[in-house]
Amino acid sequence: MDKELIIRTSSSAVDFALIKDGKLVELHKEEDDSNFAVGDIFIAKIRKSVPGLNAAFVNVGYTKDGFLHYHDLGPQVSSLLKFIKRVSTGKLKDYSLQNFTFEKDIDKDGSIAEILKSNQSLLVQVMKEPISTKGPRLSSELSLPGRYIVLVPFSNRISVSQKIESKEEKDRLKRLVKSIKPKGFGVIVRTVAEGKKVAELDKDLQNLFERWKVMCKKIYKAPHPSKVLGELNRASSILRDVFNDTFTSIYVDDETLYIQIKDYLAEIAPNKESIVKLHQTNVPIFEKFGVERQIKTSFGRTVSMSKGAYLIIEHTEAMHVIDVNSGNRSNKAKNQEDTALEVNLISASEIARQLRLRDMGGIIVVDFIDMNKAENRKALFDHLREEMSDDKAKHKILPPSKFGLIQITRQRVRPETNIKTREVNPDGRGEIEAPIIVIDKIETDLERLIKKNHKKITLSAHPFIAAFLTRGFPSPRSQWFFDHKRWVKILPRDAYTYMEYHFHDKNGEVLE
Repeated sequence: MDKELIIRTSSSAVDFALIKDGKLVELHKEEDDSNFAVGDIFIAKIRKSVPGLNAAFVNVGYTKDGFLHYHDLGPQVSSLLKFIKRVSTGKLKDYSLQNFTFEKDIDKDGSIAEILKSNQSLLVQVMKEPISTKGPRLSSELSLPGRYIVLVPFSNRISVSQKIESKEEKDRLKRLVKSIKPKGFGVIVRTVAEGKKVAELDKDLQNLFERWKVMCKKIYKAPHPSKVLGELNRASSILRDVFNDTFTSIYVDDETLYIQIKDYLAEIAPNKESIVKLHQTNVPIFEKFGVERQIKTSFGRTVSMSKGAYLIIEHTEAMHVIDVNSGNRSNKAKNQEDTALEVNLISASEIARQLRLRDMGGIIVVDFIDMNKAENRKALFDHLREEMSDDKAKHKILPPSKFGLIQITRQRVRPETNIKTREVNPDGRGEIEAPIIVIDKIETDLERLIKKNHKKITLSAHPFIAAFLTRGFPSPRSQWFFDHKRWVKILPRDAYTYMEYHFHDKNGEVLE
């Protein structure tokens, strides 16, 4: 399995494309004005508590107040409030918590009005970025994520990622962390720590401890609200969270960022430093690696897949709805049930990719093609769970309902990635799908027909599409000849709509 990270920079943003075995699976954008990223920590004032919601609204400097629920305060919020008060007034200058006296844990079913008062200072961390008309979702249970561990102030708990299955390895990691953990801090051991030595864990812990101390120094006389600890730049945070030994290359088109990434990899994985490469040709980096094309063909309302199947993705205010369609594919060797299962399995893989790619969150309802056999429904459910196992966002998948619907909930921490795939119609009337989307569907169908060993093939299409396929060198049609050793005759048809096309055999019969 090959994993590549392609990084494109511009004056106002940095785009990150994660490619797995040649397919785009994640797309992130870091903009210069992103002041409320997940993980940022602010010193802020409580605006007001709302007993009816058992929550408080907090002024963190965004146009809408942040939302802090009682369950996100953390059991040691009383100790945190005491610590902030003493640090901000200059009475406490030892930030290690070594000699700090902890307060009693708050009641898990208590009221927020008993804990927080208006104009009270509090450290809060962004859990969800501002989305639509909502302000950021906040927590006062702070955590500082590192490469191998997460440092949790005002806690003594040690926990290990559930994805590490070996009980012996879990016990080993717990013993190691217990021997190096500073008093007053809890530690969560991440999945990538599996098999690591104590020196690597300790180095990570010391880096996080230094970040904690630097943050605490900023609290003294800090204006309210203000950011006291920013997340790492997006390149470093993505590498921290997704990087592992399966990465084969990282390409970047900016020299400064190239040096930063090499330095960061030199710290966390020195043996992988050589995979970072600087892209210096005149061809834009996303064009060079086929990312731009995949973006255009992956973000539309309709998503084409292999064997003629396609998805329709709709976004409503309450949820996302995905409809699975078998398209015009036919399979004489199999019955309807087997065909439905095959299309559903292909669709499940693409849906898992689409959820990560668009960063879709909330409730997602998928209408798969109906299947009568219980074992086929179970096979689909198991396959979808397996395909989504790599997804870092918390999610839950329910088994298929009686109507063939599968419901998914997926954690939403950032606004959904939305790419405009429609362009102005050349004749001036409204908008049409970008040509590349139509071309992609044509090429998918052509490959299917060639596999069926059709010899002389003619394509009838709208004049715009016909011109796109035949102009330039090599034209798309010439590329088909190089790839498949078949020459496709192309006929422009004025009567066709922009998205309409048909393949014909030598006798003029329409090929399905």
